[in-house]
Amino acid sequence: MDSAATEPQLTEPYLTTVLSNSGLGVEYVRGEGNTLFHVGSDGEEIAVTDYCGGYASLILGHNNPELTAHAKAVLDSGIPVYAQFSRHSAANRLAVKLNEIVARETGATEPYFAHFASTGAEAIETAVKHAEFDRVLKASALMSEIEAHVEQARTAAREGRLTVADSACARVTAQAPPASTAGTPQEALEHLVGAVVRHNGEVADRPPALLALEGAFHGKLMGSVQLTHNSGFRSAFGRLGARAHFVPANQPDVLTKTVDGIRAQGRVWDVVVTDGVADVVERDYPVFCAFLLEPIQGEGGIRALDRDTAEHIQRVSADADCPLLIDEIQTGLGRTGAFLASSLVGLRGDYYVLSKSLGGGIAKSSVALVHQKRYRGEFELVHSSTFAKDGFSTAVALKVLELLEADDGAAYRQVVERGEMLRAALDRVRADYPEVVKDTRGKGLLQGLEFHDQSGSAAPTISSSAQGGFLGYVAAGYLLQAHRVRVLPTASAPNTLRFAPSLHLTPQETEHLEAALRDLCSLFRDQDERRLTG
Repeated sequence: MDSAATEPQLTEPYLTTVLSNSGLGVEYVRGEGNTLFHVGSDGEEIAVTDYCGGYASLILGHNNPELTAHAKAVLDSGIPVYAQFSRHSAANRLAVKLNEIVARETGATEPYFAHFASTGAEAIETAVKHAEFDRVLKASALMSEIEAHVEQARTAAREGRLTVADSACARVTAQAPPASTAGTPQEALEHLVGAVVRHNGEVADRPPALLALEGAFHGKLMGSVQLTHNSGFRSAFGRLGARAHFVPANQPDVLTKTVDGIRAQGRVWDVVVTDGVADVVERDYPVFCAFLLEPIQGEGGIRALDRDTAEHIQRVSADADCPLLIDEIQTGLGRTGAFLASSLVGLRGDYYVLSKSLGGGIAKSSVALVHQKRYRGEFELVHSSTFAKDGFSTAVALKVLELLEADDGAAYRQVVERGEMLRAALDRVRADYPEVVKDTRGKGLLQGLEFHDQSGSAAPTISSSAQGGFLGYVAAGYLLQAHRVRVLPTASAPNTLRFAPSLHLTPQETEHLEAALRDLCSLFRDQDERRLTG
């Protein structure tokens, strides 16, 4: 008897039950290209066309032969995989190559410095942590400057060379009396300074401002989950990290109003002396940690930023000195037909985060790229990761870039071509089943198909799954069991199926998918309970 059949389920037992109940509880034993294989009851392999693509981490497919051969050669060479706190030439070559590609696509003339990590969520937290480190150092420098100005004013007051302007006291009326009633110039100054210190302390004690878009998904770790819009992922952990301000992507006035409101609450007071008269002026305090955004929201339902929205975000962020952190974890590495999906809408980031396909489907790898104007070298001494920048994953990532860039970027052109083929198939399904399919959208080989709400269906399984937010999983289970097509819904928009195959997608695989989707849509249209449940 197979030992797996008698072993207790100690790895995610709840999730395993959910998968089994939805028809997705399959164990795959082999993968190549866009195909996964599991073993049937007769012991024979069953091929399944994989449109999940490792949650978009397999732009080059399962077990790409060139990558696999390269990985074996790296291991056979005896290179140390882990040799922390030493030089890593492969990691540096990878950073140099990433800079060449980013410069080509964005026109950047200054470098981005690389911090490597193991996963996308870890790289997000690395980038946010660096942005906060930069903000705190800027805030500290500003406060030191204000303290120096205060000491200069105190020296002038002690030497009898200073008076305090009534206008200064008027600015801080609630905290300080008018200079004319505050006694000596020294006493008036100290009243003023006390108000300034209290006000500035209140501003400095506020948490940093983090911005993200509604529908955003940036990870599920303790910090990154606070930047993920779906309250189902976030609400239980709200007390563990800084909360983000979520703004709608399609309402630029809301973003402007939000940013202006945060800036207005983030101004500190400085004491300045001009011609022997002390006054108070407002100074902008660095309240913004970062604005995170995905050029295409994967888990949010495959929703892409348009160029006008991107330009508005870029402009508002720059005006507020709010670092722009572009999450290319799912969209980068050529998935949309460019190395950076953000470059297609003109976005320019202070930070870029890459992962998923960076590991080529073999290694766990991610990187946070920090623009030179934001970079703080001291950060390298306060942040590290045991498995980051290792000899194996960086060598694999270099090979991934080599394959993507070969033949003057032929891979990117192939993504565009295959993406158009996939999108055309989805559009045909939508055109023929308008009462079932609400929308199709996406870019390149990251496409989505959204169903209309089916909660009113006469078929109990369909209506109950729609009401419970599981319609996409029921659809995915049916496609797998009935058509041997593997697809999953997006996490925060469960009525939307996501398609993220490799660039080796074939016309035959696409035709197979279209036929399977047509069958599924006819089932929903006809409210065919018996066919759905088998």
